[in-house]
This record gives sequence, structure tokens and C-alpha cells, in this order.
Amino acid sequence: MKVHYETAGDGDVVVLSNSIGSNLRMWEPQVKPLTDNGFRVVRYDTRGHGQSPVPPGPYSIADLGGDVVELLDTLGVEAAHFVGLSLGGMTGAWLGQHAPERIRSLALTFTSVKPGNVDMWTGRAKQVRAEGMDQIAAGSIGRWFTPDWIAAHPELAEELRQMTATTPAEGYASCCEAIAGLDLTAGLAAITAPTLVISGADDAALPPSHGQAIAEAVPGARFEVLGHAAHLGSYEQADKFTELVLEHLKGTR
Repeated sequence: MKVHYETAGDGDVVVLSNSIGSNLRMWEPQVKPLTDNGFRVVRYDTRGHGQSPVPPGPYSIADLGGDVVELLDTLGVEAAHFVGLSLGGMTGAWLGQHAPERIRSLALTFTSVKPGNVDMWTGRAKQVRAEGMDQIAAGSIGRWFTPDWIAAHPELAEELRQMTATTPAEGYASCCEAIAGLDLTAGLAAITAPTLVISGADDAALPPSHGQAIAEAVPGARFEVLGHAAHLGSYEQADKFTELVLEHLKGTR
């Protein structure tokens, strides 16, 4: 499927893959630092999100990974660095296993390859199809950020809540179904791309134990935990997050 994307800068390509309930705008803090350091940034909206098509669900992680391969084909890019957060990180782990020739390096952040909570994810899918996104959006901010960050940035928190509220319900639900029952652990040892794993110390949605399990299974992976960061640590600790990603990318040039 051809997904909506935006590009900026010139140089080696870095693909940025968003979390569930967001879109490519979640990467705003990273675009300028990456382009200033000589990378071409490709942000895209995961299928069912933002301005990408919303086909009927359910979706699978293979669908989401296949969309990235098609995006690289559209851009004429043989292989790219890949940075994914949450659902984006799950997509990256699939790509590292199933399309290794297209991936130069991986940054799997605030994510899991076996998230569990199947009933919760299927329940969310059912809920948003019946009721829409407002209630999910209201709860997302408390999962994405620590209370201190929300109190210090109320306008930005509201802007990001709106990003979730305007996500198509069918797209969100179908991605919930891609996450429910997901288990990519068996293929982690086969990943050959240089891999950075980042977790948030305050991430209640996917605690650091999930990231640690990935890093211990992927050969040579580096594991970092960001303090004072909940689930969307790329925003809450943008400078530290971007510094880690840049260090990783420069080390694989």
C-alpha cells in the first residue's frame, strides 16, 4: 500500500515510523537535528493513520512492514536506516527479520516484540469502532507523558491529544489487531542490522523490561533507558533521545 510521506534534507535515508494513534507529526523534534547532520529524513503515516489510506482491517505486522518496503521502492532507496517508536518499533523488528537487505540500521524505541494484553488490544479495537476516538485520546496523554511534563506543556499536550482524536477509528482499531497476539521474539537472534533499543523509565505501557528483552536477543544490540520519560519519550526527552539516535546512526555510516 502506498502510504503518505514527507521528506526533508539530503544524505543517507532515515525512515521514521510513528506510534499507534499518532502520525508523522510526532517526529517534529527530530527532523531538523537529523537533516542538520546530513541525513535525508523520510517520515510517513502508518496505514490507517494521518493522511495514509484506511483499508478495512484487521491489519498484520507484515502488512505494516510491507508498506515500508513499498515506500522504499517508491523512493528508489535500496536500504535505509529505520527508527520506530512503539508500533513503529514493532514494524522495524519485523523488517529486520523479513527484509534485512533493506535495513541499514535499526532504532527500536519504547516498544516490544511481545506486548501481550491481547484482550486489552482487541477490546480497544471494539471500543473505537463503536464509540470513536475521543475516550482513547483522553487516556493516551497520560500514557504518553509523565504528569510533570503535561503540567509544564499543557498546550502541546492538547495538540498531541488532538492528533490521536483525529486518527481514523478503523485505522486505529485495525492496528490494535496487528499488535494483539504479536510475538516476534523467535526471529530476534537473526537480526543483523546494528540495533539501538531505547526504553522509558516511566513507560507504563511498555516498561523497560520489554526493551531489555529485545536488546538481549539481538546480537550486538545497545540498550538505553531514558529517565523521566513515559511512552512518547521522543517528545518528552527529545534532546536526549535524538542524541542517542544520532550517535547510533553516525556509528553505522
